[in-house]
Amino acid sequence: MKTVVLEKPYQFSVGDTAEPSTVGAGEALVRVHQVGICGTDIHAYRGRQPFFSYPRIIGHELGVEVLVVGPNNHGIQAGDRCSVEPYLNCGHCIACRHGKGNCCTNLQVLGVHIDGGMREIIKVPVNKLHRSSALSLDQLAMVETLAIGSHAVDRSMLSAGEYVLVIGAGPIGLSVIQFAKLMGVKLIVTDVNEQRLNFAARQFGIDYAVSGNDQPLERITEITGGDLPTSVFDATGNVESMKNAFQYVAHGGRLTFVGLVQEDITFNDSFFHRREMTVYASRNALPGNFTRIISLMEQGQVNTAPWITHRTSYAGLIESFPHWLEPGSGMIKGVVEF
Repeated sequence: MKTVVLEKPYQFSVGDTAEPSTVGAGEALVRVHQVGICGTDIHAYRGRQPFFSYPRIIGHELGVEVLVVGPNNHGIQAGDRCSVEPYLNCGHCIACRHGKGNCCTNLQVLGVHIDGGMREIIKVPVNKLHRSSALSLDQLAMVETLAIGSHAVDRSMLSAGEYVLVIGAGPIGLSVIQFAKLMGVKLIVTDVNEQRLNFAARQFGIDYAVSGNDQPLERITEITGGDLPTSVFDATGNVESMKNAFQYVAHGGRLTFVGLVQEDITFNDSFFHRREMTVYASRNALPGNFTRIISLMEQGQVNTAPWITHRTSYAGLIESFPHWLEPGSGMIKGVVEF
C-alpha cells in the first residue's frame, strides 16, 4: 500500500509498505482518505518535535472509512465514516485510572510515538473511532485539531463575560478561539502574522484583534481597563512567546500552554507569585471532546471548511510541503488525500 514516511528532518519518501494483518477483538482496519497537517507534523519535519524519532509515518488527523471490524466492535460497522482519536493509552496507569488517558504514562500517539496514518490502510482500536454519517471526510479529519482547543478551554474553566486572550492564530489557536467563543467570553486574539490574525477576525468575529508586532501589552491593557485578561492561552509553540505570556495574565488569572516546545520555559518567580497565577499544561484531548465536536459540527455550529487552504495528493506531498511552510503561502490548514 502507498505510504509516506518522514525519513529524517526535511526528507519525505513515498513508497509501498505491507498492509496490516487481520484484525483481532476490539480492532478495525480503516481506509485513510484525508490526513490533516498540524503543528506537530511541521515541527517533526523541521526536527523540533518532542517525543519523536525517525523514520516515522506521520499523520494523526484522520478522516477514515471502516473496512473490517473484529469482535467486540463497540457498534462500529464496515462502511462507517469516522474520525480517529489517535491517543493510544494503557488504561491502567494513574492518569488512566483518573480519566486522563490523554496524558497516560505509557501514551503512544499515532504519527508521533508510533507510525500514523499517512498510508492507505491502518489498524486501530475500535474504541478510538468516532463515527458520523452526516460529516464529510474533510470534516472528520478536522475533529482532532478542534479537540485540542476544546480540551484546553475545558482546562481553563472559562466563565461568560471574562476577558480571554489567545496568543497565536494558527490551527491550534483557532481551535481554542472556536470553543472560547462558544463560552461567551470577551475574546482578544494576537498574532505576529497579520494574515492569520485577519482570518481569525473574519471567521469568528472575535472582539479584539491585536497585532503582535505593535506593543500588544499596551493595547491589551487598554482593552481590559487596566485589569488584563483573566485567562490567557499560548498556542504558538514558540519558546519566547511562551515566556512572554506571563505578562498578559491578570492578578489571580490562569495561563494555559497549548503549544509544546523542547526548550525550558522560564519566568520570574516573584512576578508569578505576586499575581498568584495558575499555569496549566493542556495535552491532547479526551473522548468526550471528540463526541461533542462531532455533534456541534453536525448541528452546523462549527464550520471548518474555510480552514482548509491547501490540499495535495500523497504523491504530491514531497513537492508541495516545503512551499506550504513558506511565510507567504497563506496556509491555515493543509490536507493530504489518499
